[in-house]
Amino acid sequence: MTTTRIAEEVADALAENRAVVALESTILAHGLPPGRNREVAGRLEAVVRAAGAVPATIAVLSGVPVVGLSTNELDRVCDPANDLVKLSRRDLGPAYALGRDGATTVASTAALADAAGVHVFATGGLGGVHRGAHDSWDVSADLDVLATTPVLVVCSGVKSVLDIGATLELLETRSVPVLGYRVDRFPAFYLRESEFDVPWRVDDPKHVAAVVAAHRDRVPGRSGVLLANPVPFEFEMDRDLHDRLLADGLELLRARGVHGKDVTPVLLEHFHGASGGVSLDTNEALVMSNARLAAEVAVELAP
Repeated sequence: MTTTRIAEEVADALAENRAVVALESTILAHGLPPGRNREVAGRLEAVVRAAGAVPATIAVLSGVPVVGLSTNELDRVCDPANDLVKLSRRDLGPAYALGRDGATTVASTAALADAAGVHVFATGGLGGVHRGAHDSWDVSADLDVLATTPVLVVCSGVKSVLDIGATLELLETRSVPVLGYRVDRFPAFYLRESEFDVPWRVDDPKHVAAVVAAHRDRVPGRSGVLLANPVPFEFEMDRDLHDRLLADGLELLRARGVHGKDVTPVLLEHFHGASGGVSLDTNEALVMSNARLAAEVAVELAP
């Protein structure tokens, strides 16, 4: 039987009801280039600590889920030579049984965080409904996990390659509260806003914590809460550049026949290469901002 290994620092914080923030490992193993990924891993954990919470980066190592990676384990996750498998929730069982190393997505990170007792999670962007899903049924597992897992997910919306309107509709159908942090429009990852409104606006961590507590303690069901925090103004991608990259990226996906969980890595690689590094700076800035906000909310939620 596979038993989750929880780092001592994380376990102590949970036992003492102190703030803990879960962090995914897919962005490190698959979302950023070697070298920069390890730097970002350290900075993310430092940002969480600076805000008063304990970071818990999550991955699967040798078939064991680990909540709270050590320095050496972060090195292992960020080393491209280790070729970690990208693990959604459905992939966890095979990875455990076969003793594999894997980086956790939003879906698997949220599930493992909840199982360990961590209920605040910071990431870059949420998966969603893919364009053309009425034919392909291509919908990210992130949405179903969020609908059944009582975790606050702090992100910068969803990537514009997705069908943002359909994603928001599905979140509504699954009774997931969607909050916009100091914005009235739902963010589109590299861009601060899309054409779609957010159902609820919150303007400080106290209000976010109040909503999360009310939803968790007084509303029947087990759905999580989505907090959409736009990329900082100074790191928003130029819209003309973004639109050109998106059009080229969609054509690249069609030409290669890419679908499912391979869409995001291919699209990110295209954006990173074709933008001359602009998208990397944007990606890093938004995930740092989300980690900071998540920690601030986690502190407010702690007794």
